[in-house]
Amino acid sequence: MIGHLRRIGVGRVQTLLNSSYKTTMEVQILTSKTHSAANAALPLSQAVYHDGKSEQNLRRNQIGDNVSKKDKIKFLITTLLDLNDSKDAVYGALDAWVAWEQKFPIASIKQVLIALEKEQQWHRIVQVIKWMLSKGQGTTMATYAQLIRALDMDHRAKEAHEFWLKKIGRDLHSVPWKLCNSMITIYYRNNMLENLIKLFKGLEAFDRKPPEKSIVQKVADAYEMLGLLEEKGRLLEKYNHLFIETGKGWNKNFRVVSSKKNNKSDERKI
Repeated sequence: MIGHLRRIGVGRVQTLLNSSYKTTMEVQILTSKTHSAANAALPLSQAVYHDGKSEQNLRRNQIGDNVSKKDKIKFLITTLLDLNDSKDAVYGALDAWVAWEQKFPIASIKQVLIALEKEQQWHRIVQVIKWMLSKGQGTTMATYAQLIRALDMDHRAKEAHEFWLKKIGRDLHSVPWKLCNSMITIYYRNNMLENLIKLFKGLEAFDRKPPEKSIVQKVADAYEMLGLLEEKGRLLEKYNHLFIETGKGWNKNFRVVSSKKNNKSDERKI
């Protein structure tokens, strides 16, 4: 259908839209895809977000206003799920979709990503996030974490590692431990043990203390699998308090539960 619209031409489709389909969402999206294809070589700021003064942009924005935000999101989700596995097709659809917006719809894109996660469409999530980042949008740790997870679930650990080094790993003093733990887990699961140890040492260099024993255990296992038993021993000794405190907490809970059971038993005897 998109190919058919290309043959018709942008002008004819725009005329058709203006005359009888101003409130029809399907025609809006298909027309915008044709517009996007004609501007594929331009940056988003030029191809989509003009100054808003031209009559054409004004008409397009007015048409887009006739479609609810919910319907726009639903339409994009359906479109992305139905597309072939082609970067050009995905990027073209996304470019067309945002062409109807005066501002970049970051909140709507996040809702789309959540929906794709529910469908476990990890490869498509990677494509959407990369497209968003290519527009200079969504450059937050939350987005980076979502991309790292999607790459991992899509069995692209090496690419996740490369993205980590490029966008995240150079600023370890402020990266949330949750994200660091996710990357450590990816390294651990994919037998990238040298990278795991390097990341952990980098965090230690900023005096970052691991918040839980599972992180330390992964590092200790990595040392052992690499035959670095002395380093493993020093690590476990350094963070021994994490294992002891966990044990104390478990014993305390156990004593509380046991005490309650004993009290109930005594009450029944009375």
